[in-house]
Amino acid sequence: MTSPDPDTGLLGPGWAASPAASATSDAAHLQALLAAEAALTRVQARLGLAPQEAADAVTEAADAARFDVRSLAERARGGGNPVIPLVADLTKAVGEEYGPYVHRGATSQDVLDTAAMLVASRTLDLVLTDLLRVQQALARLAAEHRDTAMPGRTLTQHAVPTTFGLKAAGWRSLVLDARDRVAVVRGSLPVQLGGAAGTLAAFTAYGSEDPRDLTAAYAAELGLRAPELPWHTLRTPIADLAGCLAFTAGALGKIAADVLVLGRTEIAEVAEGSGGGSSAMPHKANPVRATLIAAAARRAPQLAATLYGSLAAEDERPAGAWHAEWEPLRDLLRLAGGAARDAADLTEGLRVHADAMRAHLDLTHGLIVSERLSAELAPVLGRARAKELLTELARRTHTEGASLGELLSRESELKDVDLGELTDPTHYTGSAGALTDRALERP
Repeated sequence: MTSPDPDTGLLGPGWAASPAASATSDAAHLQALLAAEAALTRVQARLGLAPQEAADAVTEAADAARFDVRSLAERARGGGNPVIPLVADLTKAVGEEYGPYVHRGATSQDVLDTAAMLVASRTLDLVLTDLLRVQQALARLAAEHRDTAMPGRTLTQHAVPTTFGLKAAGWRSLVLDARDRVAVVRGSLPVQLGGAAGTLAAFTAYGSEDPRDLTAAYAAELGLRAPELPWHTLRTPIADLAGCLAFTAGALGKIAADVLVLGRTEIAEVAEGSGGGSSAMPHKANPVRATLIAAAARRAPQLAATLYGSLAAEDERPAGAWHAEWEPLRDLLRLAGGAARDAADLTEGLRVHADAMRAHLDLTHGLIVSERLSAELAPVLGRARAKELLTELARRTHTEGASLGELLSRESELKDVDLGELTDPTHYTGSAGALTDRALERP
């Protein structure tokens, strides 16, 4: 029996079969490693440090389909990283004449870090595309439900009314925050080129008058940024990735958390467009998209913590700190990419049950507007009397089963007060509409 491919995502339905999964696969990483190697030879040829024929030969050989990724993974144990066996295989594939120009002057970390930036850049592009879908869907929901009143909930309890439009606008604001952070990091991802100890010494030995020109050309060749310094143990790019990816997962997790609460059977104010089934209960339509997003949001902070912990990397090349980054970074890219995909599907198909929201405003028998009544009745009755009366009537709403409005209407002290508008929860949403409008102005 053939052993299962560990890269299929059997236990990762949140990212399996997503564009991010493909962009971060073993094959994608291998191709990125080869792209980094080939680009290095090409720019050396362009600067007169290698024959053009060598650049052509390395570029032609740098095809992931020509290499055995499983063999590379197994042989990586010998040197602690996959670049060492890959360089050996690529050198052999290029041939004896031009093989010496493979990996010339570089160290394994140069290639692996550069490949990681290539993989990250392509994955972040996918994340940005899905975040655009999410924010567009949320903008439509916010505009459509600008004035759809619903209970505001604090500490799990009804507080005062709000609107679903404002809630959706708030979700969108977080998504735009994530988009902005991802975009900044995407534009700042650098190549890595420093040689054995970050001094670029080997490139000078091979004839470069100013290796910094080589770094700039290398960055331009790969569409990445040229760093001010080699960053073998200066891990700002990894920390920045950790931050934007964890924030993205958390921002999308906020949407999921609200959908999971509002979609409960006994609340049913929203529902996923197409819920998932149950293996045992045919009647269920589980909120699968929100569930998978929530799972990603729970995992992301711990993965980011590992990457932040790797900032404390000793010497000019670290033992362990760098190696600890590889899997958590890929996991984070996959989680954020999968969550963005699921969030796009979730928000584009979300069903909003405005009738349920309106009905739930009356669950507390009118007490949801007690804050407003305290403010409005104080000038009429005096502050102490207004508080005393509302406290008493709040108790009676439970014991007598009458609404607060009904009980207030029986009070002779209030015979001249128009209680209809004051006790209507849909008329106490404050500046929710204006806040929604302002939020939707943000591009």
